[in-house]
Amino acid sequence: MAASSSSSSCNYDVFLSFRGEDTRVSFTCHLYYNLNERTKIKTFIDDEEVRRGDEISPALLNAIEGSKISVVIFSKDYASSKWCLNELVKILECKHTNGQIVIPVFYSVSPSDVRHQTGSFGHGFDQLKQQFKEKPEMVQKWRGALIETSHLAGHESTKFRHDAQLVSKIVEDVLKKMEKIT
Repeated sequence: MAASSSSSSCNYDVFLSFRGEDTRVSFTCHLYYNLNERTKIKTFIDDEEVRRGDEISPALLNAIEGSKISVVIFSKDYASSKWCLNELVKILECKHTNGQIVIPVFYSVSPSDVRHQTGSFGHGFDQLKQQFKEKPEMVQKWRGALIETSHLAGHESTKFRHDAQLVSKIVEDVLKKMEKIT
C-alpha cells in the first residue's frame, strides 16, 4: 500500500507499527482485519517484505504523517529492528507536531521491559546498541522514544484471556478516539 504524497491531510485513520517477524501473520493481521475490514477504519499496514535499507521510505513516512492514530505493537523483538525504532521516532515526532494519538500495545512484553529495555525486549535492543555504538545519538533517540511511549496509556496482552479480547478492546479504543477527533 502506498500513501499519497500529501502529508497535510490525513490519508489513514490508523497506522500500525509492528515487528513483522513477531506478529505479522498472527496478532497484527487479526487487528488489521478487525480495524480495516470489519469496522471500515482506514488502516495502513506495511505488508511488503522486511526492508534492509537505512532509510524509511517516503511512502511509509507519508503514511505515518497522514494518520490520525498510530498503534505501536511492542513485541519481543521490536527493539532489535532499527526500522521499527525509526518508525517509532517518527510517530512520536508526529504526536508532538501534529497531535497524532499514539496507542501502545504491549504484546507478550511488559511496559516496564520497554521502558527499561530489559527482558527479551532488552536483549534485542542491546544487540542493536552494539551495532550502532559509533552512533550513540541515534541509540539515545531510540531509547528516549521507547521510554516515552512506555508511559502512554495502552494495552497489555497479559491482561486478556486471549488475543480476540485484546483485539476487540483495541478496536473499541480506536473507535472512541476517532469519535473524539471527529
